[in-house]
Amino acid sequence: MFRGKTVIVGAGFVGSTIAYTIMCGGLFNDIVLIDIDKNKAEGDAMDMAHGVSFVKPVNIRSGGYSECADADIVVITAGANQKPGETRLDLLKKNSSIIKDITESVLRFAPPDIILLTVTNPVDILTYITYRVSGLPKNRVLGSGTVLDTSRLKYMLSRHTGIDARNCHTYIIGEHGDSEVAAWSISNIAGIPMSDYAARTGKCTPEDLELMCRRVKNAAYEIIDKKGATYYAIALAVNRICACIAGEENSVLTVSGILEGEYGISNAALSLPTKLSGFGVEEILEVPLSDAETQGLRESAATLKKYITELGF
Repeated sequence: MFRGKTVIVGAGFVGSTIAYTIMCGGLFNDIVLIDIDKNKAEGDAMDMAHGVSFVKPVNIRSGGYSECADADIVVITAGANQKPGETRLDLLKKNSSIIKDITESVLRFAPPDIILLTVTNPVDILTYITYRVSGLPKNRVLGSGTVLDTSRLKYMLSRHTGIDARNCHTYIIGEHGDSEVAAWSISNIAGIPMSDYAARTGKCTPEDLELMCRRVKNAAYEIIDKKGATYYAIALAVNRICACIAGEENSVLTVSGILEGEYGISNAALSLPTKLSGFGVEEILEVPLSDAETQGLRESAATLKKYITELGF
């Protein structure tokens, strides 16, 4: 099992929870937290380090960008917080300059085979900016994308059907945000297509599915309204992404990757079922979507590319 090093930039709710989740999962020998608030990063690292006797051996600490010199994966979570009522795209202007500075700082020290995983929202646009600023091959730059959204949809399907979420197979594709698309045409419950399952059980009707889509899109807004931030589930999602790469699993997750012609889309980062290996993004899979889903994906791309163009990328 791979036991290398990860650097997490940003020790806010998301970054610190990711560090804790990765520590508990035992993926890496070394975990380093970097934050503009050095005391916060140091305090988090100390707090977690005091529990190392309960997990696999790990050296968790705070540090600076020079720690990227021997890192395998850098996880970028730093950025302005999403406020109640604020969309992910509202964050764009505040976070694009932050991501640019972070990427340049990381690349001053990082090895040429570094993998950059962007988590900061709006994640698709910032993943593309990270790619352009870094100059790295597209397989080595990815975003957390709709891995969490897909998990949310699986959870809702599980609650609706009474079937284990691990047997509810579906994807959210496109933007991690308001224009995301549920790929119902390739979804199934234990191998049973959604339309067949609805006919057999009376569950998962078109109305049920539409309601679930709306709930997934609004989930983050609801959580932020109730507690100010989301961090537990995204930490689990990032841990899963890192495990796929570190373990060279060749697993398929809906990370945000750089598109170069898939579904007629280029010069954008969007989420699609993607094979992850030790090289990062091994392959973006062009699954057989319905015409409506393909159109929704392209509209999602057009929305994001508009903002990318305005920013000069």
